[in-house]
Amino acid sequence: MHAQIELLQRMPIFGGIREDSLRALLDHARSVTQPTGGYFFEENDPADSMFVLETGRASVVKSWRRREVVLHRLTDGDCFGEMALMDFCPRSASVRCDADCLAIEIGAADLLHLFEYDVEQFALLQMNIGREVCRRLRVTDEALFRATMGEAPVASDTLFRSG
Repeated sequence: MHAQIELLQRMPIFGGIREDSLRALLDHARSVTQPTGGYFFEENDPADSMFVLETGRASVVKSWRRREVVLHRLTDGDCFGEMALMDFCPRSASVRCDADCLAIEIGAADLLHLFEYDVEQFALLQMNIGREVCRRLRVTDEALFRATMGEAPVASDTLFRSG
């Protein structure tokens, strides 16, 4: 668990969250493994959790006219799926493993445990998730604006980076 806590402490989403609170959160979170070619989730699946990729490589893909379009590539330390913890809507894209992957899955019920453990730490985590979602929205808005204006899209390597 020590390595997982260190990983989380390097991520802005978990910025300012004390070690004891991270431990309380991880006590309820799950480790999930997926083989190369497997999916953490698929577009339109029901959603109530986010993931932190501990090891491996994965791609965020969206279906378009019966083919998959890669939106972003994920590596160790990237998080994905956090919108699900805010809106509980179906998944907006799929995450396919390009190599064997290990991830931490944090669900809504895990956040409830954190809320019961320390409401202030829960509130900070929720604000951090909101900031990350807003940051990604700004990047997406800029890409949409550029596309509308006929400019080439900017590389999306910063879309999922938690930094």
